[in-house]
Amino acid sequence: MDVQHLVAMANDIAAFFDGDTDKAAATEGVRSHIAKFWEKRMRREIIAHVEAGGAGLAPTASAAIKLLPRP
Repeated sequence: MDVQHLVAMANDIAAFFDGDTDKAAATEGVRSHIAKFWEKRMRREIIAHVEAGGAGLAPTASAAIKLLPRP
C-alpha cells in the first residue's frame, strides 16, 4: 500500500480526534482506531514510516502511531 495514502488516512483520523481539547485523549483515540480497524500490514507500514521520520504526519497521528505495539 502507498505510504502516502496511509499518511493521509492517519491525518484524517487525527483531524477528527483533534476536536477533543484533551490531547492525550485525542492521541489515544487515534491509536485505538488504527489498532482496531487497520490491518496488520497497514500498521506495520505506518510504524516503519514513523521510524523513518514520519514525514507528512500530523503531530497527533505521529504520537498515536508511536504508541502502537511493534510487529
